[in-house]
Amino acid sequence: MCKTWGGRLLVVSSLIRRWYCFWSVQDEIAKQLATQIPWWHNVVILTKTKNTDEALFYVQKTILNNWSRSVLTHHIESDLFRREGKAITNFKATLPKPQSDLARETLKDPYNFDFLALTEEHNEKELEDALVNHVTHFLLELGAGFSYLGKQYKLEVSGDEFFIDLLFYHVKLHCYVVVEPKAVKFKPEFAGKLNFCVSAVDGILKSEQDNTTIGILICKSKNDMVVEYALKDVHKPIGVSEYIITKNLPDEFRSSLPSIEEIEAELSGVEESQ
Repeated sequence: MCKTWGGRLLVVSSLIRRWYCFWSVQDEIAKQLATQIPWWHNVVILTKTKNTDEALFYVQKTILNNWSRSVLTHHIESDLFRREGKAITNFKATLPKPQSDLARETLKDPYNFDFLALTEEHNEKELEDALVNHVTHFLLELGAGFSYLGKQYKLEVSGDEFFIDLLFYHVKLHCYVVVEPKAVKFKPEFAGKLNFCVSAVDGILKSEQDNTTIGILICKSKNDMVVEYALKDVHKPIGVSEYIITKNLPDEFRSSLPSIEEIEAELSGVEESQ
């Protein structure tokens, strides 16, 4: 037992020395920030980040969002440091400061959808359904502040009905957020449709206390220059990102996995037989 405790003390002592060496290249303020989070959070950051700039990013995020150790680990392993604020947007032209900066920092590129069990050839409905079925994971990936309001959210405009793929409210930005997932490469017409949806939400749902609605397109891939041109003359705030799924199911699984309709039919048959 003494040997066990002795070994643990050596490990902790070694980690403490590493911690001091690691932060010695930063100023005293950075070191003070690191002391504001729990020791084992520090250990996670110390052992999983590549440099002090990245480490300081996660220290500040942990303090700001009160992350648990598991949430911190998730964000480091999903490389949030290199994804946050990287989406292509027109926020500088369509939102006032500091809202434009805060909104830009809220978006990521790419979004990591590894929590979804989808084949490489999935379609838009499958993507949308999977995101809703795993909405807790989706909210974690979207980031702090997002509140889910609904899927295929109906808006009526002078008797015509329109449906928003996914509608959220961001409690920190104080605005509605329209999210449109696309299981294909970005097309310029996507921006036009989303611009309409954002305008409709502003006109129908937004109150005087709310800030301007934001639109987010999350596509399977994109040509950055095409996105830049598509957003250039769009007057509503829109951001465009890609998503990645590094653990796709093999395509042959598509035929072997039952659909929602097949499951419901099977359950209906069981109930009738009883």
